[in-house]
Amino acid sequence: MNLYGTAAIVTLFAAFEHGLGFLYRIILSRTLGPEGLGVYQVALSVFAVFLTLSSSGLPITLSRTIAKHRAQNFPAGEHRATTAAILLALSFSLTITLLLFLFRTPFSAVFSDSRCADLFYILLIGLSFTSVYAVLRGNFWGNRHFFAYSLIELVEEIVMVLAGIALLLLFRTGVPDVNKAAVAVLISYLASFSIALVFFLIKGGKFCSPRGEWRPLLRSSLPVTAMRTSSSLVNSLISVLFPMRLMAAGMSKARAMSEYGVVGGMVMPILTIPCSLISSIALVLVPELSESYYRGDRETLSRLVKKALDATLLIAGALIPFLAVCGEGVGVFLYSNAESGMLISRSALILVPMSLTMISTSLLNSMGCERETLLFFVLGSAAMLLTAWTLAPLMGSGALLLGMAADYTLSAVCSLALLAKKTGRLRSGKYALLLSCIIFALSVAGMGVRAVLMLCLDYVWVLVLLFVLLSAAELLLFKVCRLFDAAAFLKKFLPFHGRRAARPSPSG
Repeated sequence: MNLYGTAAIVTLFAAFEHGLGFLYRIILSRTLGPEGLGVYQVALSVFAVFLTLSSSGLPITLSRTIAKHRAQNFPAGEHRATTAAILLALSFSLTITLLLFLFRTPFSAVFSDSRCADLFYILLIGLSFTSVYAVLRGNFWGNRHFFAYSLIELVEEIVMVLAGIALLLLFRTGVPDVNKAAVAVLISYLASFSIALVFFLIKGGKFCSPRGEWRPLLRSSLPVTAMRTSSSLVNSLISVLFPMRLMAAGMSKARAMSEYGVVGGMVMPILTIPCSLISSIALVLVPELSESYYRGDRETLSRLVKKALDATLLIAGALIPFLAVCGEGVGVFLYSNAESGMLISRSALILVPMSLTMISTSLLNSMGCERETLLFFVLGSAAMLLTAWTLAPLMGSGALLLGMAADYTLSAVCSLALLAKKTGRLRSGKYALLLSCIIFALSVAGMGVRAVLMLCLDYVWVLVLLFVLLSAAELLLFKVCRLFDAAAFLKKFLPFHGRRAARPSPSG
């Protein structure tokens, strides 16, 4: 399958998976409420630190190692590397699980709410299973089993959603709803591990002596693990320290958890909508870009980077006017929460630096710049922690979003500067300027149209009409401004594009 066909499959599955997760978040927000959602988010954030620590750098390192062994026609090396990666993941995850259960009482003191500790230890049962699954996913990536890679991810999401709905809505017991939500996540971990292991064995996967593969895997995976663990650790620190900071300023525990729950469980799922498309583009472009970099082909490298940046800006920019104009209505419609809507509207512009940081980090890592991206992450995280900690008593949940804006902006600027150095120059400046003008014009016009529509229509119909009108206006302006390069690039990633292009006209 060619590059664009692969990207179409990955994009389709990723979009479906993200959509399911988004709908499930709506169910959770309505079932658990802001406070319960905050408890759920805190437990997941802390668990993510240990999950990242046990396996995060291994999948991408294993995929590169497998690709190298395949190029050298050395299948035994592939089996050794996979076995070594699984053993490393198990050694880390089992050790972490054992220590955390042995020292449960002192570790539970980390949480400001005891309910968070209960949820965390439910999730901890699945740490080893999901760590091994992450390694198997790296094996699929290295062997270009993109369909299996994407399908199992989707199945994991489906299992979590179905289990969560069944436990929360159908089985009325004395168990708290937040605990049921954690059990649903655990069930999904077990399901994805089981399916991945069966597929691995069916496809000829073997376990053998890992001799000669331990050290290369560790050396290559440590920088990636350090960056991702640091990211999870920062999120975990925020989830613990931010409510504590609010309580120290006089806010009740319930209100503090609600403030964090609104941002983490309601606002961020909206802001991360573009992530599935951007990650699909990165997943497919990274091997080609890496090859061009190591060949020294700077012209091809610069062209690929331009395509990636233009596509990313287009994806983020397409959503900004709607969220800026209708964010308040979106929060009320999806979550029945006016505060979340206000924050969504005010934070729409975060989409630009957040999306640029995501794509540029992937591109730089494909060029061997893991240490630099780790440094950029540390700088951005320091800015976020300082901002959130300082302004929390004054701005509440708004301080957390302002901290995120500072984080992503600093990281994006540093990453783009390094990309310019690596490729010779960045060629997306004119494109970004035109797109900025379109976003500003549509946002101003949209606010005027919304004010008129609100006088005669229900807010649900206002949302629908504005979404249609803004989407049509963006499409028209893209054509008027001749922004065809990124649009054509993105079009090739859309599912079934090739089939539609090949369909004969009625006159033909």
